[in-house]
This record gives sequence, structure tokens and C-alpha cells, in this order.
Amino acid sequence: MSLDHSPRPDAIAEARRQSEICNACRYCEGYCDVFPAMFRERVFSDGDITQLANLCHNCRGCYYACQYTEPHEFALNIPAALANVRAESWERYAWPSAVGGLFQKSGAAIAAGLVLGIAALFFTIAALGQSEGAGFYAHLSHTAMVAIFAPAFLFPVLALAIGVRRFWAEIGGGAIRWADIREAARRTATMKNLSGGQGQGCNFENGDRFSNARRHAHQAVLWGFLLCFASTASGTILHYVLDMPAPYGFFSLPKLLGVPGGILLSVGAAGLATLKLKADPQLGATRRWGGEMAFTLLLGFTGLSGLLLYAATGTGLVAPLLALHLGAVLTLFLLTPYSKMAHGAYRFAALVRDAQARR
Repeated sequence: MSLDHSPRPDAIAEARRQSEICNACRYCEGYCDVFPAMFRERVFSDGDITQLANLCHNCRGCYYACQYTEPHEFALNIPAALANVRAESWERYAWPSAVGGLFQKSGAAIAAGLVLGIAALFFTIAALGQSEGAGFYAHLSHTAMVAIFAPAFLFPVLALAIGVRRFWAEIGGGAIRWADIREAARRTATMKNLSGGQGQGCNFENGDRFSNARRHAHQAVLWGFLLCFASTASGTILHYVLDMPAPYGFFSLPKLLGVPGGILLSVGAAGLATLKLKADPQLGATRRWGGEMAFTLLLGFTGLSGLLLYAATGTGLVAPLLALHLGAVLTLFLLTPYSKMAHGAYRFAALVRDAQARR
């Protein structure tokens, strides 16, 4: 039996209606990548709307510049219309499909339950087991960590790959060139689409006032996550390639990458959560607000718990903090395909498709 991955008619139809009006007006032609892509089309297929939705960064500048928002009879709200399509596209292509929308409905409860449950499991394993390692490995052996985290890392990679493949087929993506990937990577690194149409920032949290706060918070989270990942990768190389097992001193590569990464991740996530509380929920996917906030808080807690664990080295707090940190990391990995973390993969694919369309 084939699975139905078609968009919900109400969300896609409303986004199409609004896009057709925007395409006739074209006042926002100088704004983010959504509008040049929109204005290249004459008729919008479902795939076109999904592509536009995943190009949108919800900066909301177009809404405050638009003359056709409510109380006008057109009642345009492009940020919300595209946000609904975008969130539903992530749920639709999630694998396994049955859990696609589960996190969005009960994100906070699921994240908290998983973190505490996995932390309790780790704490129990550490208490019952015997480990002869040093540092963190004195509480949980290296073998146990690898046995648990290797599958937990590979699963979301596989799930996201399946989802992005489905997404790529819907938006009509073709053969990929390195030039397309480079252009998408450049726009991802600079987060150009969060700078607004006039380059002054976006209007996410301050209404019609421009701000770069969201762009900076996103960049902190992005680079913090990459630094933490690089820290783990460097530790793996030191352990397996150079035969230099942990623990590592502060001036080692894992710590020089991991500590700044944890700080950036914690500060960036706190900034995003604060800005989300200030923003108008009616300009986003309102039914996903709780899931998105839960993911942001989980991301911040992952960075913060890692910093607290490092600060507690040599004290009696290491065992419980290690269990909590590993619980947060494992939860973050497992929920990646179903939380807003997935937006990184889908948005990058949308930017690659847009680079193809531009040439």
C-alpha cells in the first residue's frame, strides 16, 4: 500500500491563493529569496508552494510592508500561510510516517520525558556497571557509550535522508552540481534571508521595527552546534586514530572546540526562545508553537548541561550531570527528524533547488 504524501488541501490552497496575489502585486520583489522564486512562476503547483514555504525564514518583513493584510479583503498573511505549509511538509515526509506529527502535538512532554527517562537509564547503567576508565568513562564505559550513541546517530541521518529525498521529488529537483551546493552553503552560513529586504534585519519580534537579533541567535546556534559536533569528531579521531583516549585537558582540541560551542549553543537557544515569546504567534504556524519552543529549549539545555558537566569535573555531581547531559544529547538526536531541527536539512535542499532555478 502506497503512502499519501500530498499536502493538506486547505494549507496548500491558501498559500497558493496568497502567492497568486503577491505575484500580481510584486511590491516585495527586493525582499528574501521567496519572492524572486515566486515571481519566476506563472502557475503554482503543489511542489512550487512547498519549495517557497521551505525557502521562507519567517522574517515577517513582507507582512508589515504589505497593503493587503487584514482588514483588507485579501487578508494576506504570507508568513503564516507558508509556515503552515512548511511545518506540514516536514510532518508529511518524516520517516517513519506514523510519528511525523507526534512531536508537534506534545513536544514539551515528549522531550522532557525522554531526557529524564534516558538519564535515569544511564544513571542506572553507571551505578550497576563497573568501569575502569578515567574521567567520564569512570562512570560509563566507552564501549557502552559507543553501543548506545552510534545507532542513535545513524537513525536520524537515515530518517532525514528519506524525508529529504521525498521532498526533493515533490519540488522537482534535478541533478545537483557542486556550484548549487556552494551557493546554498554560502546563503546558509551568512543567513542572508534573515537580513530582510533592505538588509536591516527582520521583523520577527519587533513588529514593523527591524532587528538582527534573530539572525545573530540563529548564527550562534548554528556555529555552536557545528563546534560541538567538531569537538566530538576530534575526540573520536584522538581516541581511535591517534590512540589518545579521554579525558582531555582544557587546551586539547575537543575542549577548545566544545566549550565555545556549548556557550554559543546555550546563548543562541536562549535568545531564540526569548524572541519567540515576543513574536506575534499569528504570523507563524500556531499549532506548532509548543513543539518549536520545546525543541529550542532542548537545544539550549543540551549545550548548558554539557558546560555544567565540564565545570563539575572532579566533584560528586559528575554522575547525575553526565546522565542528564547524555539524556539530552540522545533525545536531541532521536527527535531530530520530527522536531524543528529537521528544518536545516529541508531548507538547505530548498536553497540548492533555488540555486538550480537561478542558473
